[in-house]
Amino acid sequence: MRIGTLSRRTGVSQRLLRYYEEQGLLHPLRRPSGYREYDEEDVRAVESIRTLLGAGLSTRTIAELLPCTVNDGQGPVPACAGMLPDLQRERERIDSAVADLLAARTALDAVIAATPLPPAGGEGGEAGGDESDVCLVAAPGGTSVGPVPR
Repeated sequence: MRIGTLSRRTGVSQRLLRYYEEQGLLHPLRRPSGYREYDEEDVRAVESIRTLLGAGLSTRTIAELLPCTVNDGQGPVPACAGMLPDLQRERERIDSAVADLLAARTALDAVIAATPLPPAGGEGGEAGGDESDVCLVAAPGGTSVGPVPR
């Protein structure tokens, strides 16, 4: 099948399929005319690539792991015991990213909680407010810098 057919069958753009090839994830046959030729195995490979990308793996990691997977129709299944350390490493990387995001959310929650509410009857956040629309800015060490227009 040609790239357009693979694109329609997988829901992945032709541009992205070419990128997967550049990254070593797909290996289509080339016809003498230069056209790429794909088969059913490529359909399953694209489905596996999408699943692994959705799991947070990079294309570099997927290129290493993909040869050790089989697609059972439900998605990629490890076929090599040697994949386990790589999968655990990726899980630890994702755990770390989740922890960083949770810390960022906690910090943002603290900033939101410390933000003064707009005056009663005000629309808060409007551009071009009057001179009373100011906030106090804390300098390092907790000292107040004074009113700063918003």
